[in-house]
Amino acid sequence: MFEDEGRFGRISDPSSCWAPRGTRPIVHKQMVREYTYAYAAVDPKEGEVDSLILPNMYATTMSVFLRELSQRHPDCYILLVMDGAPCHRAGDLKIPENICIAELPPYSPELNPAEHLWDSMRENDFKNNTFMSMENVEKTMVCSLRKLEENRASIRSMTGFPWILGALTA
Repeated sequence: MFEDEGRFGRISDPSSCWAPRGTRPIVHKQMVREYTYAYAAVDPKEGEVDSLILPNMYATTMSVFLRELSQRHPDCYILLVMDGAPCHRAGDLKIPENICIAELPPYSPELNPAEHLWDSMRENDFKNNTFMSMENVEKTMVCSLRKLEENRASIRSMTGFPWILGALTA
């Protein structure tokens, strides 16, 4: 599985969108610096996603995610491929016995297919939206993550690059 975290919050980033000819769409913008994080592990071959929404990106919350991932797959030995974020290497990180961590090379987000989950969420559910509270951000995150978790074909299409699938079947 491949793991990554995505930061979501109340800062909006207006982007282009479709509108009827002759009209100019109105898109609100806000600069409220409040964030929360989506943690996700994806299996590109099966199209399976396991995710949690957690308040920050520290070793303690990463340990919570790893424990949950381990409990969701108690009969599996998981090779979890991650980037080199500080919370992945902290000394107080607790790694369950059925998980082995492999680290991607530095500065190579293009090698992590889990990154595409965040692109999809931002494009489909966060684009040109402003949120009045962090509760609304989290509700949108929950709906977006559920849609991803329920659509294995879309996950396989989004994350199953030929070099990954070849490595997984070899």
